[in-house]
Amino acid sequence: MLKRTLSSQLARLAAGFADRPVRLGELIDVLQLRGYDAVLIFLAFPFITPVPLPGFSSLFGTVIALLGLRMALAQRPWVPERIKAHILPARFLPKLLLVTSRMFGRLEKLLKPRLFYPEYPAAFQRTSGVLILVCGLLLLLPLPVPFSNAFPALTIILLAAAGLERDGAVFIAGCVQFVLCLGFFALLGLGGSEVWQRFFS
Repeated sequence: MLKRTLSSQLARLAAGFADRPVRLGELIDVLQLRGYDAVLIFLAFPFITPVPLPGFSSLFGTVIALLGLRMALAQRPWVPERIKAHILPARFLPKLLLVTSRMFGRLEKLLKPRLFYPEYPAAFQRTSGVLILVCGLLLLLPLPVPFSNAFPALTIILLAAAGLERDGAVFIAGCVQFVLCLGFFALLGLGGSEVWQRFFS
């Protein structure tokens, strides 16, 4: 079963990768054995804090967008070698893996196959891929605004978690979060345009 397995695996990886630099590709190669969803959950978790992480959002956002695109096209996970060659800080990675493991461990208790997801997994995965692609692109925006990373990251986590257990209810929650995410960025855009007009009018 997938419940508790991913969080346990993340905790084991934290111990295995402790005190040494790790290529992003090493981590992706291990996690993608579970498919897109495990990689996406790990990549999105650092961004659920209110404070944006500009240094990592560019790298992780690119990978998320690529994986979302390949999900939408029903293709196998793939990341360019140039991106996989990036080195993750030795002290940063174990802490991130442990935090992700603990937080996802709580979410795992809620996941189970339900609604129409088990009957139509391909359709749900393709739809999730499109939404995750958009969220990955939103993470690439250089916005020093609180929650500008958190809204797309939470959408990605919910959709990927739904994919792990084919949970239609969590998928719906991810879609609702996606709408909220678009509304948040629409408000940012409207506010920015208004400030621009006032400044230059």
